[in-house]
Amino acid sequence: MTITLRHAAIDDLRPVGALHQRSRVAAYSSFLPAEALADPTPEAMGEYWAERWTWERDEHLMTVAERDGRLVGFSYLGPDDQDDPATGLLNAIHLDPAEQGRGTGRALMADALATMRGRGRHRAVLWVLEPNAHARRFYERGGWRPTGERREEQIGTVRTPQLRYARELD
Repeated sequence: MTITLRHAAIDDLRPVGALHQRSRVAAYSSFLPAEALADPTPEAMGEYWAERWTWERDEHLMTVAERDGRLVGFSYLGPDDQDDPATGLLNAIHLDPAEQGRGTGRALMADALATMRGRGRHRAVLWVLEPNAHARRFYERGGWRPTGERREEQIGTVRTPQLRYARELD
């Protein structure tokens, strides 16, 4: 049973939203209260991705991962959020919780990095929730390092700190 990666199509966006919500709940429930993760609903997350993709599809790329024809993960990348043309931003990698540890996240990351290189980027960055130790270990094993930059993201009613990570692509 191998994983297949492909560029997302419009029909993927609502299922991506449902997967994104499942992934968030599984990944963040150890450090965020349930009420912070209850919203958005899977349906609302699908609407979010459909709307976002409408505005960003010319500069961003969503890649979906399938196993036996079933959506099991996705990545989303685009230009740097600090306007450095040599840098690409890995906005997201999310997996169905049952897909953890099966190599799908690594395949999505390798694909995203190769895509950024192919777009002429020399550096990649991402933001990760500081208390998400599992994700931080995943990125660090992939060669990413904290830059020292921090920001906060609102998740439900909770302000959650994020760390910026970077890695060279050359």
